[in-house]
Amino acid sequence: MTDTTLNLWRRHLGTVPGAVWDRTELTVLILAETGITEVPPAVGRLHRLRTLDLGHNRITEVPPELGALTGLTDFLYLHDNALTALPAALGRLTGLRYLNIGENPIAELPDALGAMAGLVELRAQHNRLTELPETLGGLRALRELQLRGNALTTLPGSFTGLTELRELELRENALPEVPSVLAGLPLLRRLDLRGNRITALPDWLGDPAALPALEKLDLRWNAVDPAPALLSALAARGCHVLH
Repeated sequence: MTDTTLNLWRRHLGTVPGAVWDRTELTVLILAETGITEVPPAVGRLHRLRTLDLGHNRITEVPPELGALTGLTDFLYLHDNALTALPAALGRLTGLRYLNIGENPIAELPDALGAMAGLVELRAQHNRLTELPETLGGLRALRELQLRGNALTTLPGSFTGLTELRELELRENALPEVPSVLAGLPLLRRLDLRGNRITALPDWLGDPAALPALEKLDLRWNAVDPAPALLSALAARGCHVLH
């Protein structure tokens, strides 16, 4: 570890020592599995941080001062905590490439999330989301989106703007159909729809212009029986369908 990295992983801290927030030279701070329940506003002092790991704790909220860490470009881990909401100030982290907010009882994502234009990977698995903000389409650099284990019934129309998306996991939601907003995504390779409420497939799936890069379509654990003609059309395009 360099002197700009502080790794306190699995140290049984309970509370982060105050001296940590004075380490303004830090570029990497790892506080995963330390038993902490809160993050003080002083976190906003660490302007040079590129990676911040707060995963696997019992944090109930993160302060808006987190948005002051505009140097965060690599990773922000907030997963496996007790967060019920995220501050709108996260939208200021426009250079961040990876965000994991999974395994939290979050019921709603802030509109400001759509301003995080640098995101390449967003993980929001096993939250309590019933819908996504329309602003999500602003994540034009996004390549991977993990939404497993929520309660989504639809996707926002702005999804058509996610033209860099390669992998989309919608497993274990409540989707009654394959969302039509996916039809124009030119680079989507893997679409996981396992364990939803899909009973029929749309005709547009057979159109070569719809999802032209699709390599894998997973429909297992849905009450759907794809027509042989549709399966043949997808196979001819190099797409493997699991059902």
